[in-house]
Amino acid sequence: MNKFIDAAIKQAQKAFEQGEIPVGAVVVKDGKILSKGFNMREKTQNATKHAEISAIEKACKKLGSWRLDGCDIYVSLEPCPMCAGAIANARIKNLFYACKENTSNDNLLQTILASSRLNHKVCFEMIEDKRAGKLLSDFFKDKRKIKG
Repeated sequence: MNKFIDAAIKQAQKAFEQGEIPVGAVVVKDGKILSKGFNMREKTQNATKHAEISAIEKACKKLGSWRLDGCDIYVSLEPCPMCAGAIANARIKNLFYACKENTSNDNLLQTILASSRLNHKVCFEMIEDKRAGKLLSDFFKDKRKIKG
């Protein structure tokens, strides 16, 4: 088990407990967690408050720079297009995620991160962890019950 994926899943659990879509992220530099984040769109009523954005904002503040050179990000779910762009623009070196987005059949993450429009390339890899997918499944199962 990867300790940083584990930390991202713990952040996702926090989101779950607060009624948010359970996605968590941690930014790592030199083998240490620099910042953490989880989805907070409902609480903040802000469409950009994804886990990755929160973790990136905190890391930038901590380092005093928008350039997160030498940093890696670990996320419980494959990043959306907005977050993929933020990861590349922050110049994060590596992206690791625990589960694939269910609707992701079009390789959009790969397309964004490999775009010639970006002057920084991010290496990415899925480190599968079934806990992340279970959190998401449980969350949406509970939502359907409430609506049902």
